[in-house]
Amino acid sequence: MRLVLFAFLVSCSCARGGCEPKIVNIGAVLSQKRYEQVFKDAVTQANNIYGKDKFKMNAISVTHKPNAIQMALSVCEDLISNQVYAILVSHPPQSNDHLTPTPVSYTAGFYRIPVVGLTTRMSIYSDKSIHLSFLRTVPPYSHQAQVWFDMMREFRWNHIILIVSDDHEGRAAQKRLETLLEERETKAEKVLLFSQDTNLTALLQEAKELEARVIILSASEDEAAAIYKAARQLNMTGSGYVWLVGEREMSGKALSEAPDGLLGLQLINGKNESAHIYDAVAVVAQSIQELFEKENITEPPKGCVGNTNIWKTGPLFKRVLMSSKYPDGLTGRVEFNDDGDRRFAHYSILNYQKTRLVQVGVYNGSQVMMNTQRKIIWPGGDTEKPRGYQMSTRLKIVTIHQEPFVYVKPTLRDGTCKEEHTVNGVLIKKVICTGPNETIPGRPIVPQCCYGFCIDLLIKLAMTMNFTYEVHLVADGKFGTQERVNNSNKKEWNGMMGELLGGLADMIVAPLTINNERAQYIEFSKPFKYQGLTILVKKEIPRSTLDSFMQPFQSTLWLLVGLSVHVVAVMLYLLDRFSPFGRFKVNSEEEEEDALTLSSAMWFSWGVLLNSGIGEGAPRSFSARILGMVWAGFAMIIVASYTANLAAFLVLDRPEERITGINDPRLRNPSDKFIYATVKQSSVDIYFRRQVELSTMYRHMEKHNYESAAEAIQAVRDGKLHAFIWDSAVLEFEASQKCDLVTTGELFFRSGFGIGMRKDSPWKQNVSLAILSSHENGFMEDLDKTWVRYQECDSRSNAPATLTFENMAGVFMLVAGGIVAGIFLIFIEIAYKRHKDARRKQMQLAFAAVNVWRKNLQPYPTDITGQLNLSDPSVSTVKKNQDQAQSVFGDKQRGELVKPEPCVSHRAQFLLEMSLHHLLPLSHCLKPGSGDTNMQVLVWISSASWWCYWFWWLCSSWFCFSCGTISA
Repeated sequence: MRLVLFAFLVSCSCARGGCEPKIVNIGAVLSQKRYEQVFKDAVTQANNIYGKDKFKMNAISVTHKPNAIQMALSVCEDLISNQVYAILVSHPPQSNDHLTPTPVSYTAGFYRIPVVGLTTRMSIYSDKSIHLSFLRTVPPYSHQAQVWFDMMREFRWNHIILIVSDDHEGRAAQKRLETLLEERETKAEKVLLFSQDTNLTALLQEAKELEARVIILSASEDEAAAIYKAARQLNMTGSGYVWLVGEREMSGKALSEAPDGLLGLQLINGKNESAHIYDAVAVVAQSIQELFEKENITEPPKGCVGNTNIWKTGPLFKRVLMSSKYPDGLTGRVEFNDDGDRRFAHYSILNYQKTRLVQVGVYNGSQVMMNTQRKIIWPGGDTEKPRGYQMSTRLKIVTIHQEPFVYVKPTLRDGTCKEEHTVNGVLIKKVICTGPNETIPGRPIVPQCCYGFCIDLLIKLAMTMNFTYEVHLVADGKFGTQERVNNSNKKEWNGMMGELLGGLADMIVAPLTINNERAQYIEFSKPFKYQGLTILVKKEIPRSTLDSFMQPFQSTLWLLVGLSVHVVAVMLYLLDRFSPFGRFKVNSEEEEEDALTLSSAMWFSWGVLLNSGIGEGAPRSFSARILGMVWAGFAMIIVASYTANLAAFLVLDRPEERITGINDPRLRNPSDKFIYATVKQSSVDIYFRRQVELSTMYRHMEKHNYESAAEAIQAVRDGKLHAFIWDSAVLEFEASQKCDLVTTGELFFRSGFGIGMRKDSPWKQNVSLAILSSHENGFMEDLDKTWVRYQECDSRSNAPATLTFENMAGVFMLVAGGIVAGIFLIFIEIAYKRHKDARRKQMQLAFAAVNVWRKNLQPYPTDITGQLNLSDPSVSTVKKNQDQAQSVFGDKQRGELVKPEPCVSHRAQFLLEMSLHHLLPLSHCLKPGSGDTNMQVLVWISSASWWCYWFWWLCSSWFCFSCGTISA
């Protein structure tokens, strides 16, 4: 209760002005005595603004001592012993010893007392592992790299040579500039480090051989003077060169050796120690005021006694200082970065013109602003901005074997290329290109001959832009993609991309697809060939078979046509046979006409269908003729349809259903039965890998991808690969040259082929302009006609379709079959005719034998004149049989045959019955006494007659059926 009352009384007394503000000591180590008063005035001014009743700052200052030990003792005895909250330290302007503020920083930092540097520029003080509590109101020298980088962007310089001293200051500047260049996706063409033992002439000679003409120098005053002198001897200070330096490199002795046209930087108010004292005191006062608003503030250590006096509030005070902002300082806006260095520093951009420095621009902390009223005088006295590089007249060109853009053939024995001409009679331009020979085991690097679309384009560019070149094939045979290095997260480019970025090539002249991933690392020219992706498949060439002429109709239709022929023939026969107007005339007294037999009906039906002439056997009845006309119409339609489709089936290509495009179900839903792929680590591979909706396809393709396009195309031809996805320009050319291949589906992922260069290449603008000019004047069109549009297969397919023997072989085989069948049947007919004649003779002999037997065994009754008694029944019977026999066999003496009856089998049956009828009386005429012999003869004659009867009946029935003469 007493403590509360005491606190209340104290607060009341302080409110009435009874409490004195807390005294806060601020120390300073100044370069000269005259700055001690400036320091006191700055503290007084800050007391009037900050603290007021809470605290009052007190200035305690000392000057620099001759050595570090004395300086450290002075800091302990004169400053820390007085419990200072912060120490300001300056750098003697005439001192080159960068360690001058070091004793102060080490001593105060050990006790966590913040140290604020005033004019110290060395980069070593940004290292917080060494200088724990060090801050400064000036930026380090390495900060000039930011200004150099912004000046490069202002003047559009992409080629630089960085020459730096091999010390902490030089390496710090190098590191910062390279970090900035990486953000811009470029880099210095060369970084040259030097030390005291380096031969500067040899160093600069190396720089002279490079393309870049912008030289950025980071060195001490003495080192810069020596470099300027050596550069003048090598004529590297003349026209076309640019020297961009910092503050040290154009001061004192260095300025006396500096070449005219030098561009340098100078920190505004960088050496104004008084202004920096005022700004530093204001920042400290502002931070102390913020610190006093926090709780648990401890007192600074009182003296340098052991390590138990470390100020616990020191780190907190340092963080407050680093986060403070003082926008209205005498040196500009005061802020600190994470290293405690000054941010938003302002620089003057100076131009060395005839022994004097002229301000030609300023850097306001964020951008370069040039003074248009004052022109820069560049080295050599030029007033026009140098382009910053020397365009080399010898370029290293990398390419890849990819027909028709680049053909690769071996050289002749004398190392030259064989002279050849295109199909249009134009001489092919070939160049020597070194690279791995794919046809030799081990792929040795040998000179070869390269020619094609891209080689002609390269020759044109070289003539237009006046450069020479040496061409080589990419070592690994790849276009270029990023791959992980040793299973780490670091990725590097392989193929042509890797050689270009690695400096092994200056330009890629090949069918290199332009895509976003590559464009992030290299510069592409305007496209010299527009294209997309397409799909290559094997063409299904139809094979002509012996039944090719039957392809227009299906087997079912052929069967129905054949069945219809015979059905119509039978119906014609029946209609004509049963019609009262078919077989006989209406007037029965007229002579009977030939009836329409089944054989004639068959001939009529086939003749109408095959459009062959019908000489006889046409139907006579009206009903049959109606059917005949309908059948003729049917035959006309069938024959016309067959003829119309025959050529299409015999000549035209009717392949099986092809891939419809990238959205074909066989691609979207892959299976092991349908394999498709592309080239490993190519732009197509990258495209499928990046597209999420194509991830399923990519997983299938990844297992089957090929090393090169040539291998994949051959796999398609061999049937090992069903579809190959690649650049349309290449695949369309391959399909035009290899007639068993065809592209299918619409183009997708449209892009173009471009010439690749590095981001900092001086040729990129000129190459693009040359390509645009080639498009306008028709040169690219000529290259297309010469190398890409020549299509052998298309010229063949446009020729009139002609039938070959292979197409019509089946028809010839049909004719041959007809001939063979005819020959076979003629032999059957001849054999049948001979057999028939033999039977006829046997019947004649049998009849004659019967007559002889009849005469000898039972003479016919005669009348008184000696003639046959026809009234006798036996004589009349024999006479009748003779007449009937003669009607069959004809008059033997005259050798004539009478017209047969409708069926021979009836006659044969009659004769045999007649013979059997007359065999019975023979039994009465046999001689007596020869019973066994007579019985055997009778049995033989009876058996022979019986079997002859049945044989002739069967044969005659078959013959009558086949000839269509079976009587109704």
